[in-house]
Amino acid sequence: MSISFDIATIWAFIIAFAVFVYVVMDGFDLGLGILFSLFPEKADRDVVMNSVAPVWDGNETWLVLGGGGLMAAFPLAYAVLMPALYTPMIAMLIGLVFRGVAFEFRWRTTRAERNRWDLAFAGGSVLAALAQGVALGAILQGIRVEGRQYAGGWWDWLTPFSILTGVSLVAGYALLGATWLVMKTEGNLRDKAYRLSWILLFAMLGAIGAVSIATPFLNVQYAQRWFAWPNLILTAPVPIAVAVVTVMLLRSLAAKQDYRPFFLSLALFALSYAGLGISMYPYIVPQSITIWQAASPERSQLFMLVGVAVLVPLILAYTAWAYWVFRGKVSSESGYH
Repeated sequence: MSISFDIATIWAFIIAFAVFVYVVMDGFDLGLGILFSLFPEKADRDVVMNSVAPVWDGNETWLVLGGGGLMAAFPLAYAVLMPALYTPMIAMLIGLVFRGVAFEFRWRTTRAERNRWDLAFAGGSVLAALAQGVALGAILQGIRVEGRQYAGGWWDWLTPFSILTGVSLVAGYALLGATWLVMKTEGNLRDKAYRLSWILLFAMLGAIGAVSIATPFLNVQYAQRWFAWPNLILTAPVPIAVAVVTVMLLRSLAAKQDYRPFFLSLALFALSYAGLGISMYPYIVPQSITIWQAASPERSQLFMLVGVAVLVPLILAYTAWAYWVFRGKVSSESGYH
């Protein structure tokens, strides 16, 4: 086993970890925006915003790490994926910009103007989540590559499958947002979040089932990876674990527990992410480019690995500290103004 293999694999896991942490930490944040219009009362909306105010603007750190790491560690993959995904990526960035600006400006305007910024916050959240899911679907369905460059068209990303993954991610983020509110709020707002969590859980399970059924039909290699023997021994635990976590989540919602629904929802995301990794590995551009073919020179990856080894633990430490300091329930009297 060569050093090049080891370093490329390590970097693949680093980027996968960064993307997953972003999904975990910004997913419930986007989910709150997706659900925002369902809370028409100003007091409820203020509590929703305050529940995430101390941590929301640090979540995109992981998105930058994932994108920057992809460009530096796997430049060929970056050069192929970005032209294929320009439209959904630009849409995602526009959505995130609207969210960030709306978050700050809604506190500094009149009531009529605030309603406009509330709409921008909700719309930006839906747009960003939908664009991320569409981009994921576009990658999974395959990207046309000739030589070392993208060979497809401007609209290749837009297919029924990519729309399915986009809607699925919106439903998943909304579930994270609802269970976050269960954990962070009290009273009528918490009760409404419980009711939404039930609906969104079944929506997410339906989405997981639909994507899982559709994926093997995209390419024969996906079907072989999941269903061929002896791969079945390694892949079968994933759907079994999804079923177990689902039962636990249903029980926690029925018992009206505060913390378990959120963390069990994160477990569903983790299992879905593991399924995505099973489908794709070792390809970074599915069916076209492996992580070793896309890797930058070994010296470059080693140099960057030193920086990541220092920075990632620091980022994790201050992020954990921020969540610890602002733990507990949020009331309408406290928070961000």
